[in-house]
Amino acid sequence: MKFLTTVAVAWLACASAQAEVLRLDWLERQVTPPPVLSNLAGDPDDLGIAGARLSLEDITKTGKFLGIDWQLHETRVPPDAPFLTAAKKILAEGAQILVTRAPAEDLLALADLPEAKDVLIFNTSAEDMPLRGTQCRANILHSIPSVAMRTDALAQALVVKRWTKLALVTGPHPEDKAFAEALKTSLGKFGLALAGEKDWPLTADMRRSAAAEVPLFMQDLPEHDILLVADERGDFGRYLPYNTWLPRPIAGSEGLRPLGWAGVVEQNGAAQLQDRFRMASGRDMRAADYAAWVAVAAVSDARTRSGAGDPRSLRDYLISDKARIAGFLGQPLSFRPWDGQMRQPLPLVTERAVIATAPFEGFLHHANEMDTLGTDRPETLCKAFGG
Repeated sequence: MKFLTTVAVAWLACASAQAEVLRLDWLERQVTPPPVLSNLAGDPDDLGIAGARLSLEDITKTGKFLGIDWQLHETRVPPDAPFLTAAKKILAEGAQILVTRAPAEDLLALADLPEAKDVLIFNTSAEDMPLRGTQCRANILHSIPSVAMRTDALAQALVVKRWTKLALVTGPHPEDKAFAEALKTSLGKFGLALAGEKDWPLTADMRRSAAAEVPLFMQDLPEHDILLVADERGDFGRYLPYNTWLPRPIAGSEGLRPLGWAGVVEQNGAAQLQDRFRMASGRDMRAADYAAWVAVAAVSDARTRSGAGDPRSLRDYLISDKARIAGFLGQPLSFRPWDGQMRQPLPLVTERAVIATAPFEGFLHHANEMDTLGTDRPETLCKAFGG
């Protein structure tokens, strides 16, 4: 037995010595959280990177059998530090596959660096539509759903529920406006329209006055089946349920929410992923964590199935019809060849349950029903992917 143990250790040591080292880089622009009108806890410090770390553990196990030594290098740039300086440093060190969490402007500046021309960049946080349209870059793939994918999922749910009388309340921040505009586009796409809308005008703390202020604010909205809310920072939406003038359900940024992932997703083996994430991080997995997890998983899957390790070959495989990434969402995932956006089903969730998953039955597509969510090929404004 001692001899066999010695042989096994020697074999593992030899295999490790011969393993192909493949480097992944986590590059994050840390952002000072904007002020909100509540003292509820904000984003965790390890948002996103916790998903990448867990995914590295997963692919490391597989890599040992394939003679691959996956390594994750972490670079987190403080809010007041130059992002491109950090990016250039890791590129000079040999970084070729970057899993990033950064605002759109930093992401574009990174992609446009001459040193980054031939690298593969995964966007795990920025939902901005221009990144998939007029400002798309051929070296960026998006594992976070676009805002249009989220609003399309919600619009499909409204059609299925036959909620056709709609009202909308929009917050004052740019991300609120972007969500509201995407939602209006989605409503038109699926044959719906708003009966009325209002901008949220109140900047006071609602914790003491919501019961008095909210009904008055809602009073002049027309009759509606459901109230849609665009409040991406969570400033005021939490004070709307049970305080509206009409007793109606709420959806959008509050209530029934379309998200890339949530802690309540449990089907298709997701409960096992959730349990491992909670053990590692002590909290629920969020959409940004999942986007980082699946980006790392996609690289590993592409490397295993294609046999290639260079960024261009990995990218070409991921946007091809061959890509079928397992992501615990009931369907294989892949990336769209016209804008680099990852296709995925989107759960519509409350705090305690998955209510439904889009795309819904009946929303047909000639090639892939997941392409009913977000920008389809005929609508794309992205030119970097060659049409």
